[in-house]
Amino acid sequence: MIITEKLAETRMLWISFIATVLLTIIFQILVNQFGLVLLDALSDSTEVRIAISIMSEQQRQIHAWMTGTLDIAYPMAYGALFIGSAYKFFPSKGFLLAVPAILCIPVDLIEGVVQILALMGLVDWIQLKEFLTPLKNLLFVAGALLTISGWAKWIFLMASSTRQE
Repeated sequence: MIITEKLAETRMLWISFIATVLLTIIFQILVNQFGLVLLDALSDSTEVRIAISIMSEQQRQIHAWMTGTLDIAYPMAYGALFIGSAYKFFPSKGFLLAVPAILCIPVDLIEGVVQILALMGLVDWIQLKEFLTPLKNLLFVAGALLTISGWAKWIFLMASSTRQE
């Protein structure tokens, strides 16, 4: 079975949706619990450097841990949701509509590597975030909008078919 067929199965769509929601909630809980500035939301290299410089050692370690674990799982979860939705709800154009999500996953992961290296004080490639973060956000929003459109189309078709019965 091709992976896109598996991702487009209703069960897998629900699993990836639930995983995406749960990971989003966990991120928010940890950010609030430890008073973190989420570096994923920052693209200006000066702002990123300032945010890192005002973090305590514990906050840098927690943020690096979050980026190295949750922020690897997160693009896999939302990527599976976006790609599966594209193939499920727009079968003839599934690949084309899945491209933003397919590209977003590695961009998000590369951004994470840049952040971990900076948080650990190993290498300063923060300047790359000025390109990576806006690109990731654009691709994410495109994938999310396509996913929402697909689900709205499905709901509309389901509602229409029940009215006709």
